[in-house]
Amino acid sequence: MTFTPTQIRAAAWTTIAVVSWLLLTLLAPVLMPFLLAAVIAYVLHPWVERMRARRVPRWLGAGLAISLLMLVMLAVVLLIVPVITKQAPLLRDQVPALLERLNDWVVPFAGRFGVDAQVDVTVVREGLKSLVSGHESELIEGLLSSLRIGGSALAAVVGNLFLMPIVAFYLLLDWNNLVQRSKGLIPPRWRESVQSFLDETDEVLGQYLRGQLVVMGLLAVIYTVLLVLVGLDLALPIGVFTGLAVFVPYLGFGLGLVLALLAALLQFQTLLGVGLVFGVYMLGQAFESMYLTPRLLGERIGLHPIAVIFALLAFGHLFGFVGVLIALPASAVLLVAIRRARNEYLKSELYLDEAPAEPSPPLALPPSTNGGEA
Repeated sequence: MTFTPTQIRAAAWTTIAVVSWLLLTLLAPVLMPFLLAAVIAYVLHPWVERMRARRVPRWLGAGLAISLLMLVMLAVVLLIVPVITKQAPLLRDQVPALLERLNDWVVPFAGRFGVDAQVDVTVVREGLKSLVSGHESELIEGLLSSLRIGGSALAAVVGNLFLMPIVAFYLLLDWNNLVQRSKGLIPPRWRESVQSFLDETDEVLGQYLRGQLVVMGLLAVIYTVLLVLVGLDLALPIGVFTGLAVFVPYLGFGLGLVLALLAALLQFQTLLGVGLVFGVYMLGQAFESMYLTPRLLGERIGLHPIAVIFALLAFGHLFGFVGVLIALPASAVLLVAIRRARNEYLKSELYLDEAPAEPSPPLALPPSTNGGEA
């Protein structure tokens, strides 16, 4: 049995795809920090090139870019620490008082219907005391035990945190050469179309990242200022965190809203204070959805809100939290591929080919005028 050249090429590419998928599946834990480092290098590469154009050595520009990114990530983490450290004592001291006030309203209301309903504040108070204070030794012992059990996983996480910036640094040093060598592996007959696809993808991702950074900065300022005007003590950390967390659509906004409402409930202990904070977040969300995102991102990516939700759920299910982070950029790349596939389909014979026309009936000869003789 002989195979045609087309069948041989198809079998070869299928084999390459299957082997690549198996390798990615088996080496996923090892490849993850390298893939994240490649994403970091891709994002920071334009900054390094701009510094290079100003005669800054590439190694210095790469080091400065990565150091700045690490400082931003550290600042975000440090913003959350005051929120957590302040909320824990407030939970222990003020939640029982809030529950007693809730009992003062619930018990008479439920008594009208013959129902004895009330919250046992004593049990809640003792539970919060045991959770927040009084059992530090047990908590430390349990933490050390879990660290011993999952020591390899912890070492892997810590190792990846140190590994990613190092790998990203070396990728930035040799980024242009790596890109050229990768393009050299593309078959010559495909290089023009692949280069066009990469250029369009790079443009879409660049517009998305630049617009998203501007949106994050503006929202961080807006939420902080509005929460300060409301009088929230933790306005700065919560406002900045909310603005930066909107990089993860819906999830970041929701987490910031929960933190702000909890802080408002524990500080103000009134519906008015909680309502004002809630109004700040609704105003910020409306401003982002109706003005910032359409104005700064607009239709450049072209993802419908339903497509955004589906992408977040699908990528989160497949790749976990990292999938949620890369859902929109990856969806933008897929959208470019889908657009190009649609254009090719509209130009293909499969779409343009029409049904064969029915043969026209033969022309009838005019009747003879000389008695039937030609």
